[in-house]
Amino acid sequence: MKTYFGTDGIRGHANQFPMTVEVAMKLGRAAGAYFKRGAHRHTVVVGKDTRLSGYMFENALIAGFTSAGMDVQIVGPCPTPSIGLLTRSLRADLGVMITASHNPYTDNGIKLFGPDGFKLCDNAELEIEAMMDNSQSNLQATSDDIGQVSIYKDAKGRYVEAAKASFPRNLTLSGLKVVVDCANGAGYRTAPLALWELGADVEAIGIAPNGVNINDGCGSTAPAALAKRVVETGAHLGLALDGDADRLIVCDEHGQIVDGDQILARIAVDQLKAGTLRGGGAVATIMSNYALEYRLADDGLDLIRTGVGDRYVVEHMRKHDFNVGGEQSGHIVMLDHATTGDGLIAGLQILASCVRNDLPASQACRLFDPAPQMKRDIRYSNASPLEAPRVQAAMEAAKASLDGKGRLVVRLSGTEPVVRLMAEGDDEGLINQVMDELSAEVEAASHFHAAE
Repeated sequence: MKTYFGTDGIRGHANQFPMTVEVAMKLGRAAGAYFKRGAHRHTVVVGKDTRLSGYMFENALIAGFTSAGMDVQIVGPCPTPSIGLLTRSLRADLGVMITASHNPYTDNGIKLFGPDGFKLCDNAELEIEAMMDNSQSNLQATSDDIGQVSIYKDAKGRYVEAAKASFPRNLTLSGLKVVVDCANGAGYRTAPLALWELGADVEAIGIAPNGVNINDGCGSTAPAALAKRVVETGAHLGLALDGDADRLIVCDEHGQIVDGDQILARIAVDQLKAGTLRGGGAVATIMSNYALEYRLADDGLDLIRTGVGDRYVVEHMRKHDFNVGGEQSGHIVMLDHATTGDGLIAGLQILASCVRNDLPASQACRLFDPAPQMKRDIRYSNASPLEAPRVQAAMEAAKASLDGKGRLVVRLSGTEPVVRLMAEGDDEGLINQVMDELSAEVEAASHFHAAE
């Protein structure tokens, strides 16, 4: 059982456990010591998004890393996928991204990347946790071996070039008007620049971060502003990133929102036609709509499901040689180009599809009609309500009602005290009924309110 790490690094309210400067410094020292292997000077790359508490955690992590004898390269605000890229490209021993992704500015988090540019496995996280909880005096470097700190100034440029390299060289975005919403987050400079350099007429919104407006009414979790702007300006489509730019939600020319399942289908089908798809299909999570499964099957492709979290998607992809995977939330992973979800690279693939097939986004991004699906998030205050007998009985009754007619997914969030419910099936009325009955029992056991 992990104390600090969740499904995607460590995350929580800034200045509350586990997201305190004390934990961050202990993490830096423990992770620094864990990845010190050999006699060479060891290096860690540290990036962040634009939230106010990023400076606080950056300094705490730097203190921990340097005390363990690691040199630190600071890259400043940069997308999460750029940290995976730079860690591997610069031959660093470790990469760190300070971000709470799509969460509000009051939260923050820490994601770790190994020297191969991929997020850490569960075993590595457990070993680092053990080092954090034991006496750290033996992890400290000698006085003459304390790490040095420097600013790496070329991070954004290197990332933009890597993203552009994923776009087919024989295509151009010239003639396309694209609205990009950067969520006042980590991609506020890189995404508009990459699109412009590829020839697009770019209108960028969500590019004025002030430390507290990240994901605030903008970005992939609040795409209404993007949809409105696309329609107002007559743009061909819109791209919405989240706070650390590893997610993508698309808006077509009519202002209709396109989720990660449709994006994943489009990319998989295009790669199948190009002969570049590996693994015989795509990897998604238990949350993806089952209509995606049937659509891929029409082309003879499999949809493999994992637990929730792009880290688990990537683990399966690497183990079984898939190169396309993702989540309904917009984490799209293309291992030929990145080591984790990358909103910009996914957006460039959608744009390339529109150009190559001479299709508007409304057609390019609508490969199937989703089955009716309902989700609810319910906060709880203390212990998980899922162990309550009435909730257990309600879950069994819901599964029985949906047997042969749909799916039910009930899980605890790995990043916050929330029960996540999802039901889908062909009968929307049945889905509503099941969700109402189950959520009522979960809320009663939670002694708290449903999350907004």
